[in-house]
Amino acid sequence: MKERLRQILQLGLRECEIMRVNPVYFSCMIAFPIAVMLFFTSLMHSGQPVNMPVGVVDLDNTPTSRRLIRTLNSFQTTKVVAHYPNINEARTAMQRNEIYAFLLIPKKTTSNLMSSHQPKISFYYSNTTLVSGALLYRDLKAMSMLGSASVGSTTMRAKGYTPSQIKSFLQPISIDVHPVNNPWVNYNVYLSTILVPGCMMLFMFLITAYTLGAELKFKSSKAWLKISDDNIFIALTGKLLPQVCIFMFLLLFYLYYMFGILRFPHPGGIVPMLLLTLLTILAAQGFGIFIFGLFPSLRMSLSICSLWSVISFSTAGSAFPIYAMDPQIETLAQLFPLRHYYMIYQTCIFNGYPLSDAWVNILALVVFACLPLFVVKKIKRVMKNYIYIP
Repeated sequence: MKERLRQILQLGLRECEIMRVNPVYFSCMIAFPIAVMLFFTSLMHSGQPVNMPVGVVDLDNTPTSRRLIRTLNSFQTTKVVAHYPNINEARTAMQRNEIYAFLLIPKKTTSNLMSSHQPKISFYYSNTTLVSGALLYRDLKAMSMLGSASVGSTTMRAKGYTPSQIKSFLQPISIDVHPVNNPWVNYNVYLSTILVPGCMMLFMFLITAYTLGAELKFKSSKAWLKISDDNIFIALTGKLLPQVCIFMFLLLFYLYYMFGILRFPHPGGIVPMLLLTLLTILAAQGFGIFIFGLFPSLRMSLSICSLWSVISFSTAGSAFPIYAMDPQIETLAQLFPLRHYYMIYQTCIFNGYPLSDAWVNILALVVFACLPLFVVKKIKRVMKNYIYIP
């Protein structure tokens, strides 16, 4: 046992020396992860996008139409930045990304309102950027409803209706919205908590595959195995242990930054956070070893890990629910570690449910961490016999 521990320590020190002299490790394990954390959280520091540019085509040009435009401009997420003489110029501006949406107020809108002829106003918005499209649609729809309600309220007051009668007629159902655990509707809470871990898993995939492929590339694989007396399990443990420690430190810093400094909601407590952090690192490294074992080529394994990481953002379910996708996609989503990370996070940390409610996803991450067991013999054979081909 002592001999095994000595070998692991010797391999760990050897790996630390490799990381010290190779700038790839510093970039992918420290510099880029910290930059990603700061980038995404600062990008959405305000919680929601504000003052998004909107245009107006006001063909009516009356006090009522100008009041509608002022109402639209008063919303926090909307800012009227331009007036256009016709719909073609407004559409061209939206295609050039100068504005995200525009409002069309046709001629005789005010006269039709006053004569109860139900005029039609139109709004056009781009859903290329999903968040901006959804928020602007909400503001434009609310503005059009407020405009019609204002005219209706004036007409009903002239007819002698009481304020309570007017309110019950214009808004028969009052909606009281309470977003669960995020009453501010802070998009930083929803997005940064999946984008940052997703990028971290990308770095873990890549650096795990790279560190194994580098042994072949630099013709040091036999010396690596010799330290462990050709025991591939000891060799992998000693080689990856320093990376586990570094990534663990980074993710603990991420947890403190997100939940301690930025005060993101986390009713689940610290225990699920620590368990999820450890499982994430082991699952990502296990998957990286497994891919290298299947495709023992530095270039091929890095390419597959990159592709798998990029696709995992779409299959995680944070932007679009998996259950609304095709059944085949829903099944394939289970093959991505990020999907299970997200399920454990939103179940046990964000919503505060017990870990037993996410046991399937916890088991899935454990399975990912155990995948190297299927390829360790092949990795050992590769390290002893294969010749690196650029």
